[in-house]
Amino acid sequence: MSNVPTANWSYPTAVKFGPGRIQELAHFCKQAGLKKPLLVTDKALASLPITARALDLMEAGGLGRAVFSDVDPNPNEGNMAAGIAAYKAGGHDGVICFGGGSALDLGKMIALMHDQTVSVWDLEDIGDWWTRADASRIAPIVAVPTTAGTGSEVGRAGVLTNSVTHKKKIIFHPKLLPAITICDPELTVGMPKFITAGTGMDALAHCLEAYSSPFYHPMSQGIALEGMRLVFENLPKVYADPNDLEARAHMMSAAAMGAVAFQKGLGAIHSLSHPVGAVYGTHHGTTNAVVMPMVLEFNRHAIEDRIARAAAYLGIVGGFAGFHEAVMELRARLNIPANLSAMGVEYARLDELTEMALEDPSCGGNPVKMTRENTRALFDACM
Repeated sequence: MSNVPTANWSYPTAVKFGPGRIQELAHFCKQAGLKKPLLVTDKALASLPITARALDLMEAGGLGRAVFSDVDPNPNEGNMAAGIAAYKAGGHDGVICFGGGSALDLGKMIALMHDQTVSVWDLEDIGDWWTRADASRIAPIVAVPTTAGTGSEVGRAGVLTNSVTHKKKIIFHPKLLPAITICDPELTVGMPKFITAGTGMDALAHCLEAYSSPFYHPMSQGIALEGMRLVFENLPKVYADPNDLEARAHMMSAAAMGAVAFQKGLGAIHSLSHPVGAVYGTHHGTTNAVVMPMVLEFNRHAIEDRIARAAAYLGIVGGFAGFHEAVMELRARLNIPANLSAMGVEYARLDELTEMALEDPSCGGNPVKMTRENTRALFDACM
């Protein structure tokens, strides 16, 4: 019996999927118990027509039109404190997370922390630290993604950067799972090309790392595999034609699937990318895309057969080598930088980044055990 696996699984939430579903925003807010929500978005989105439309829909539904948008690309505890102040000043009773990963994550942090007595850093995703929070004081969340990348709209965590240590921390609580998520692919049409590319590669990284991680979770395994197929088939299409709504919808699905799948684990792609993003402020998905081929090579001896099976399903000829080549071709089509040096990363900081990578919780899911020596060598390979 010793080989029979044991595991704890938790799967996502109500997703309202399809073009135009944003029209139902007020209805779903009320369904989730929100009467006076705060819409949290980022600085760039705040001035765009899709945000004005969401606020109009809130107002027409009798929910007011309060918005908070002081959200940095890698949000920190300062953004969170400002958001909590706005939440309290407005007498709000829930949060609409509207935007990409940064806005979704910060909105979740405001919903989590607006009435807690513990510090946000006491709720890092370590063991049962989440039990330190008073669950009854967490506000309900409705999520509306406008990118197809992080999948935070179906996740129970948010990433917050400590502005003092420049370390990204994953903050977890089961009640951070949005009560309702609206996935409207029309909202993603206006994304700049580099954001379409970076967020799409983030979805691929989530699926690839979940698929490669050594833990037992066949549901995640299947979802990760189909998520990879959707990215390989549709990301080039949306990059070439931003108005391809069908391909946009498939990418939105792939993003949610990636976040569902990575309950199985993440790996070296993320443990390298998190410190680089925290120190240099690089775009998370783009950084994932930069290090992806080098990490594949790093893990090759542990995942070669598994990746060959994925390649067969994806219609990629040549097993592991063919898959690696497909990733390189996709990066080239999307104009992803060739290496970390091209993103401004300096050799002088590689030792520091190596230490941060080894502290990142993602490294525990890598199929090859990460050590100081091999992680430093991996950073070198990424330069």
